[in-house]
Amino acid sequence: MKLKKTHVLSGAALVALLGVFIARSVLTEPMATYTDLPYGYELSYPKQMKVDRSWPGVRTRFWDETTQIDVYYDNFNGTVSDAATYIGYGNRFIENTKDHRVTKNETKTVGGLSVHLLKWERDKLKHVENDKPYYASAEIVKNDKEVYTIVIKSARPVTNDEEIVNSFRVIPTQGDKPELGTVTKREPLKTNPETAEAYRKLFMTDGLKWGIYERSAPGRMDILHALEQKLDYKFGLLILYKSLSTGFPADDLKNAYDDNRLVQLTLQTMRFGEANPSVMYDILNGKYDEFFTKYAQDIKAFGRPLLFRLNNEMNGDWVPYSAYHNSKDPELYTEVWKYIYRTFQSQGVDNVLWVWNPNHLSKPEFQWNHPLLYYPGDAYVDVIGLTAYNTGTYYPGEQWSTFDELYAPLYAQYSKWFEQPLMITEFASSSVGGDKAQWVDHMFKDIKKYPKLKAAIWWSHTDFDPDDRPARKYKLDETPELVDRFRQHLQEYK
Repeated sequence: MKLKKTHVLSGAALVALLGVFIARSVLTEPMATYTDLPYGYELSYPKQMKVDRSWPGVRTRFWDETTQIDVYYDNFNGTVSDAATYIGYGNRFIENTKDHRVTKNETKTVGGLSVHLLKWERDKLKHVENDKPYYASAEIVKNDKEVYTIVIKSARPVTNDEEIVNSFRVIPTQGDKPELGTVTKREPLKTNPETAEAYRKLFMTDGLKWGIYERSAPGRMDILHALEQKLDYKFGLLILYKSLSTGFPADDLKNAYDDNRLVQLTLQTMRFGEANPSVMYDILNGKYDEFFTKYAQDIKAFGRPLLFRLNNEMNGDWVPYSAYHNSKDPELYTEVWKYIYRTFQSQGVDNVLWVWNPNHLSKPEFQWNHPLLYYPGDAYVDVIGLTAYNTGTYYPGEQWSTFDELYAPLYAQYSKWFEQPLMITEFASSSVGGDKAQWVDHMFKDIKKYPKLKAAIWWSHTDFDPDDRPARKYKLDETPELVDRFRQHLQEYK
């Protein structure tokens, strides 16, 4: 009798075969088609996913419990950017090979369009619930100035990225692009009565309140006092910058409150003067748990009201907590914010007003770096900060801008988007490239057109270039003429 030959698969072969089966089952899962006529595209997505169109013009999201797919559209007409810059500049985070492990990086043609495909992963993070450490992105080039971007983020390895990209097609646009309306709702304060009263006086009463950043204050107050004597005006608000390199500045804050000042304490999660490539991942992995617990305890012990501005200008590539450095993922910023907030709550902190503060220009100015993507949520934000500087013309590409040119569009956007009170957390004009005294005159006149602005803080210092030469001269007392102009205008606010 001739026996039929049989094949016995090894364990490794069975695992490999199972992997192929799973991959094929994912790739063949039921799909639905999404059509976006105003932005001119169509794509397929897993049918079980929900569709979130609540932020029109920023992104469209498809999501379920394990995965989210975000679609962005960028139009660089009228700017210096183009598709090549977008792809090269926007993916520089992968140069940090310690925190990002790239598994695909290639360019191919799909449906007649050039597509850059990138896949990477990172370690799972301790303080992120349902963390999604697996990523894929595709930049789909419509032309030199228009790019669609698909970003996939998942709790499991991404296997359907190319199927989704292959389904994408450009279609003729139809209809007007929808506008983004109010995205926030002001919630009741979670503070003690003294802090609630400070909030009321600053944000719920008529009139604009003025503050100043004077570098030595509030550590020492003599220089500020001398300036205020010349101005015949006392600033009620001060800025104090701190980082992970220092603990809670209790003595400085006591100086301020003994002198009847409210401080905007700005904590930036970095170490000044050091490279900080991993800091956001380190925070979310628990490396700074003891630091933030102690910080919260010290704030609670201090007890007096504080404006607490955490990680300002996050939409700028000059800070390590920007998504530009961290997987193109603004949610890592919001996760750090929520983690610090929860730590403060766990220690009973009730004397803090949380100030959220992007820069008026995003750099890079890409949709995945839109300021709203960094918003942590209504429960975590009490005050919205605005920041826009007339930087002057020291650096190539910069231009002289009036206060109105800077703040009219910003105010229009933010007063529409946010229900929380608005303040200018820091601003100034350089003297390089124009008449600073005239700028100040116009500013004091024009700022009255923005009644929702409840406070404004002048940043009286100088930005230096890499060779330590003055580049942006912002000092309030740069000349006797400037002091005189400020003195005249500030009398109205006494």
